[in-house]
Amino acid sequence: MNQSSTEVLTIQELSLYLKIPRSTLYKIVREGKVPGQKVGRHWRFHKEAIDRWLDRTRQDDAEAGEGR
Repeated sequence: MNQSSTEVLTIQELSLYLKIPRSTLYKIVREGKVPGQKVGRHWRFHKEAIDRWLDRTRQDDAEAGEGR
């Protein structure tokens, strides 16, 4: 297994990775739009799952744009 497939990100690290404010990230995490899990009081995110989510989101956006 390579390093990125096992990499786990905190909310701060994911905020930097996605280049969005933590407040925005907390909002979309609470809405269930981002794949993650709570460990105690803290959110954790598998980088590989985030990358797949970003790919799916981009594909969904592209397909939605084709129907316009």
